[in-house]
Amino acid sequence: MNLVKSKALQRIVMIFVICCTPAFAHCKDTISWLEAVAPPFFIHEGEFAGQGYEDVITDILTENLPEYSHERIIANISRHYKEFKDGRKACNIGLYKTPEREEFLYYSIPSFFTLPAVLIINKSKYASFGGKKTVTLQEVLQKNLIIGRSTKRSYGKLVDDILDQYGNDQNIFLYEGTELSLNFFEMLKLDRLDGLIGLPEEAMYQAERLGIRDQIITLTISENQTSYEGWFSYVACSKNDWGKELISKINNVLRQQRTTERYRMAYERWLDESSLEGYRKLYSDVFVKVID
Repeated sequence: MNLVKSKALQRIVMIFVICCTPAFAHCKDTISWLEAVAPPFFIHEGEFAGQGYEDVITDILTENLPEYSHERIIANISRHYKEFKDGRKACNIGLYKTPEREEFLYYSIPSFFTLPAVLIINKSKYASFGGKKTVTLQEVLQKNLIIGRSTKRSYGKLVDDILDQYGNDQNIFLYEGTELSLNFFEMLKLDRLDGLIGLPEEAMYQAERLGIRDQIITLTISENQTSYEGWFSYVACSKNDWGKELISKINNVLRQQRTTERYRMAYERWLDESSLEGYRKLYSDVFVKVID
């Protein structure tokens, strides 16, 4: 009987050793990284494929979590929500926190420090928005204007709250799709929208892609200037024991990597030169200081 037990134990040890070798990486636990077609966050094709700032940060995290296998899945935000709510072994590299999402997600410490959401308009509509570079979103939504909003996308809690309170089917056009950002800019180009909300680098990338960069301007949203809440986004994983353990490991990686030039440059490369000095100062003074 002891001999039988000894042989059984040897088999278990051999299986464990085999599964821990590179040749048998399929034995590792797999993280499904959920992505969207949303350049320059993710860039899946063309000259800059793999160079979006969320592409680069995903690479950094996966390199520093070698105990896991990693797969990257492109899907719209509704599919992301379903995977998370079903408790799949899934994560997203950069999401804003919202009360709804916190019901089914665990969040890391901040993984991104981006310039806050802006209002993107055609220059020809500048007077309609008050003729100033800074607007109050609440006031904009009380004008006879139509603003594009992505279904289930968050723009930061401050902006989300205003859109929820003052948005309706008369002033908001809701849309969801795999080419979400590009389709919104197409509508803006064709004058089917008066404006849309997005990040500054997103605006410039898509406008350049459509050949309308000289026709587009961004307006600062005054409500977004009261705190840095709209500047932070976070790695988010399914809210279960697996996700809780993984987030703890991800936090350790973020604390080590966010101070590196490679990490900072992932986002910085998409900014215009006039923004760099101020961004770098805030990156070191604000972003990397948040460690809990």
